[in-house]
Amino acid sequence: AVATFNSAKAKKLFADMGIFSAEECDARAEVMFENYVTTLSVEVETLIDMIETGILPACAKDMAKYQAVPALAGAREATYISIKAETEKLKAVFGKKPHDLKAEATYLCDTIKPQMVAIRALVDKAEGLLEAGLYPYPTYEELIYSHHS
Repeated sequence: AVATFNSAKAKKLFADMGIFSAEECDARAEVMFENYVTTLSVEVETLIDMIETGILPACAKDMAKYQAVPALAGAREATYISIKAETEKLKAVFGKKPHDLKAEATYLCDTIKPQMVAIRALVDKAEGLLEAGLYPYPTYEELIYSHHS
């Protein structure tokens, strides 16, 4: 929607109705792109920080408990290693984002968000594998039902 906010058709419509001038349409579109880029960039940096300072250390502690009998670890090792690998991939693709505002917004939407979703799926899987006391953040269940305790 932001990409078409300042299209020729939209500018004409807004001008004909006396709502925005062409320059105001361009300015509003720029502000919307800036807001999107800033918000998503903060989300990426927060996700990376949460994984590196909370999730991966919890995964390492959990794996350490299976050293004596690795066969009991199940899918833990593969899941935890995948979280690390996909986070590194996110950092790499995030570092390659373009510097043109519209191109950056498109890149964040088409490249970065799917990578974040992939990581989120792995972290959700890890949440189910980790020993309850090791998960560093409140679970959905805790968030939803914590007011009952």
